[in-house]
Amino acid sequence: EIAFGYKGLQIQLYYSAGNLTTLFNVKYSSKVTDKFDCVEPDDIEGKLRDIIPAGFCCNTDDFITLLEKESKFKPFGALLHTYSVHNEEAGEDITYQIHKADMSCPGFREYHERLQTFLMWFIETASFIDVDDEKWDYFLIFEKYNKDGETLFATVGYMTVYNYYVFPDKTRPRVSQMIILPPFQGEGHGAQLLETVHRYYMTDPKVMDITAEDPSENYVRLRDFVLVKFCQSLPSFSPANLVHGFSKEMIKESQEKLKINKKHARRVYEILRLRATDMSDADHARAYRLEIKKRLVGPYKKNQRELAKMTRCLRPEEMSNQINIINLQVQHEELEKSYQELLADYKRVIERLAQA
Repeated sequence: EIAFGYKGLQIQLYYSAGNLTTLFNVKYSSKVTDKFDCVEPDDIEGKLRDIIPAGFCCNTDDFITLLEKESKFKPFGALLHTYSVHNEEAGEDITYQIHKADMSCPGFREYHERLQTFLMWFIETASFIDVDDEKWDYFLIFEKYNKDGETLFATVGYMTVYNYYVFPDKTRPRVSQMIILPPFQGEGHGAQLLETVHRYYMTDPKVMDITAEDPSENYVRLRDFVLVKFCQSLPSFSPANLVHGFSKEMIKESQEKLKINKKHARRVYEILRLRATDMSDADHARAYRLEIKKRLVGPYKKNQRELAKMTRCLRPEEMSNQINIINLQVQHEELEKSYQELLADYKRVIERLAQA
């Protein structure tokens, strides 16, 4: 992130829109040498060459020549979904396609090597996956557009999903990586992608449920929105049933029809119940608050059980320290803070649903 030893440093990295043909060049006006304190400048090219796959251009003219081949680029894999987004700047609807691909698609392995480099530029702690493992599924979004009478495609984003084995004969698809490239963010492509991926696995009788690996807060909000969209039409999640609390019917129906696990179904219930609750009514608001806090209080009750055990085995001075750690007043404050944060997240989902 901080390059040492250069003056006037420029790192040029360009990708063509479709095939992701890459131009990589490093320019600088001067760099340190052994004459200055016997130090070496950072090996920028070496570090980036470890990420960028071989075959990139170092010459602008070569790169421009390759751009002429973009019209021949076509999306990989099977087409799963087509949708449109209105572009205010262009004043028209733009078409997008979501495809499912795998390493058997001609040229996809090389394309994916270039595609996955975006993870390194935009996601902290990102890493490359083992593409030789056949349990990976790849879902890609492409923009479809016309230029000079030709139909072209631009890469918008993608998602990787790993199919874990569940005894005895099921699988559990787990979302591993997901990125929408910056020029396309804020247009709803993430929701379209995640919804398409869920629909793809819903039809597979061997799928137990769909999860995600170490999801970010933004991903959780996106998943909440997509899952609520799916569940709001299920009979078990009707307003008449929501007032009676989270039920076994909700767990069963969401799992069997939508491949949603119990934990995610519970969040969906809480969001839909909030939408169906008149929070201006003190009694209704209190009932909802108690319902949510009843779930949130679990870890705090565990702390109280641990405290009870400590009183039987710790010396007074040790006990005093632990009481400061597990302070009831602090726990109540933390519980209320958690509730308010959750409420704010749920309201954002409800607002987005109203706009969808």
